[in-house]
Amino acid sequence: MTTELILLAWTLVLALVQVLLPAFFRNRETGIAYNAGPRDEAGPPVGVVTGRLRRAQANLFETLPVFAAGVLIAHLADREGTLTLWGAGLYFGARLVYVPLYAFGVPYLRSLAWLVSLGGVVMILFAVLSPA
Repeated sequence: MTTELILLAWTLVLALVQVLLPAFFRNRETGIAYNAGPRDEAGPPVGVVTGRLRRAQANLFETLPVFAAGVLIAHLADREGTLTLWGAGLYFGARLVYVPLYAFGVPYLRSLAWLVSLGGVVMILFAVLSPA
C-alpha cells in the first residue's frame, strides 16, 4: 500500500476521532441519561469547546471527500509521486493540528493550518490533472 493511501486511512481514523470528540464533550454537558434517551428536547446549550469541536468536524467533512477522491484517482491512474506524497502528508498533518488549534480557540494559526491542508489537496489535484 502506498504512503498516500496510508495517509488517507489515517485521515479516516482522524474523522472518526472528530465524530467522537464532540459527542464525548456533549455527554459531559448533558449527562448519560439525556444522551441515552430519544433527545426529543433540545437539551442545555452547547458548550464552547463542544461547539468548536463540532465546527472542526464539519470543516474536515467539507474537504475530506475531495482529498479522498484525489488520492484514489492518483492511485488508480498511477499518478502518485512527489506531489501526491507531499500533498497527502500536508493535508493529514495540517488536519491533525487543526483540531486542537480550533478546540483551544487559537486564531490565525488555525486558519494557516486550514490553508496548508487545502494546499495539500491542490498539490494532489495538480498531480492528477497535469499532463503525464
